[in-house]
Amino acid sequence: MGAGKTTVGRLLAAELGWPYADSDEAVEAATGRSVAELFEEGGEPSFRAAESAALSQALAGDGPGVVSVAGGAVLDPANRALLRRSGTVVWLRARPQTLAARLGEGAGRPLLAAGPAAALARLDEVRRPLYAEVADAVVDVDGLDPEEVAAAVRAAVG
Repeated sequence: MGAGKTTVGRLLAAELGWPYADSDEAVEAATGRSVAELFEEGGEPSFRAAESAALSQALAGDGPGVVSVAGGAVLDPANRALLRRSGTVVWLRARPQTLAARLGEGAGRPLLAAGPAAALARLDEVRRPLYAEVADAVVDVDGLDPEEVAAAVRAAVG
């Protein structure tokens, strides 16, 4: 959350002329509910199941594409295996402080409801090793604008 996956993913897809998919948007389209509504109605397990299905669908294509993967997808070992098999994975890495500044109060983000800064620090502690496990390349996004991040991604996978 807040690393710039959607913005940078859209930029890269447009520059490369490739299709673009966002796993959160795919979940919302498939379920007819927002991420916040899914969390409210079925809790995190319900959302994670929908997220895994959306990720599988997004990565099922034969040709090249850009997929912005929701940050929590790495919590599922099957999703990590799928990511490793499906192409080049780029981790847009940011310090929790950067993410907190970008996300503000975390409106519409259920995992941040108890306080964004503390929640992001906890999420970082759990997820950082999982992101490192699946990443083929890492781009540090702190202090960069989306165009700079897109250029760094192109250079990292170039």
